[in-house]
Amino acid sequence: MNTLCDLYRFELGDKRLNQRAGRLVQAALEHAGDSIPTAAGNLAATDAAYRFLNNPNVDPHDIDDAHTRSTVDLAARYPGVLLIAQDTTDIDFTSPARNGRLGQLAHAKHFGFFVHSALAVTVDGLPLGLLPQHVWMRPADQRGKRKDRRRKETVDKESQRWLDAEAAGIAALPADRSVVMIADRECDFYDYFAVARRPGQEVLIRAKLRRRISGSKELLGAAMRVGTVQGVLTVRVPRQNGQAERQATLAVRYGPVALQPPSTHPRRKELAPLPLRSVLVEEQNPPFGVEPLQWLLLTTLPIESFADAERVVRWYTYRWRIERYHFTLKSGCRLEDLQLETAERLRRALALYAIVAARLLHLTYLARQEPQSPCEPAVNAEEWEVLWRHFQPEEPLPPQAPPLQQAMRWIGRLGGFLARKGDGEPGVKVLWRGLRQLQAMVTGFRLAKAGTHGVQSSD
Repeated sequence: MNTLCDLYRFELGDKRLNQRAGRLVQAALEHAGDSIPTAAGNLAATDAAYRFLNNPNVDPHDIDDAHTRSTVDLAARYPGVLLIAQDTTDIDFTSPARNGRLGQLAHAKHFGFFVHSALAVTVDGLPLGLLPQHVWMRPADQRGKRKDRRRKETVDKESQRWLDAEAAGIAALPADRSVVMIADRECDFYDYFAVARRPGQEVLIRAKLRRRISGSKELLGAAMRVGTVQGVLTVRVPRQNGQAERQATLAVRYGPVALQPPSTHPRRKELAPLPLRSVLVEEQNPPFGVEPLQWLLLTTLPIESFADAERVVRWYTYRWRIERYHFTLKSGCRLEDLQLETAERLRRALALYAIVAARLLHLTYLARQEPQSPCEPAVNAEEWEVLWRHFQPEEPLPPQAPPLQQAMRWIGRLGGFLARKGDGEPGVKVLWRGLRQLQAMVTGFRLAKAGTHGVQSSD
């Protein structure tokens, strides 16, 4: 892959630290899932990596800022509405040697970080990268107090992160950029919808069915189901929970609603109903044994026609991209397998691996959406030459780089992608496996070239 120092413009207060950050990201990207020593490649590089992660002068927020700047730069190439998908995951670093230095996770015997991410996505579903990321450790004495938090102001609860992440993301973007914030039911709370937003700043949230609305004795889900089906659309449901990818046919209802403040809100009597638009989609004739897809969406976007409702549903499907990002971060980069001893080292590693995961995700979808673009610089000249010689041994090396889709399909085949008719394009998982195999092949290629020039490699 191409050198990443210029792409991410690290500003860590020292040129050498900037270069080291770029090399660490580069190595982790080329050796996705490998340990730090394996990715580094030799003892000197391994020692340098550990010194970087242990350096108190390296602020992980500065690494996050470099990631944000790269995302904003990339987003500028795709004008128009920008979708920002938010979600929270936990990073489990449970280990007897370090549990006391980490935060409490949902399970009483598990420890680590909570990470709230905001992933920028184009209206065509291309993931671009992260905007400011919020990382925190929950004190052990906060476990089991969820019921007590229900009557607190949002600013005093962890749910404030949804508002903070949105504000930070908006602040990082040009003032005139139109954005739509997208999130699941965890973000469905009154204060999130009630916040003042500038023109061009909208939200699209999956809502809970049991929400009170003005003008109806029914709760939101039941009230929407009474309405007439306005049309039918089809969405692609990705492979998940052991179920194969499928096409889902959805019946669509939509209309205006006024959301009542919850009975537990500390200022309920002062608050007015919020005018919003709602879209209810329900899957028709799902496969046997598969739970039918059902979404109840609340949005500030205008919905005057079936085409408007269809656009809202399509945009909501891109929320799955952030789940793929978290999957890539944890399973692809194997972040949770790191054996670093302190929270500070783990936090720096998280900032670096977040770049790697977002980059892998971007390349995966870019190959699908811009298949005929040249594979360079995403795949460098040495890498695509190795791919060409491996998969096209009878053909002369072309003067120009092959298309990105072709290079990614070859990498996918190295990772187990069969490339049969109807298989579609390789996913993130097979691509990171293929990248690891490709780097081993590149190493052998270099050694072979060195041998032809009379250079003897040492053991």
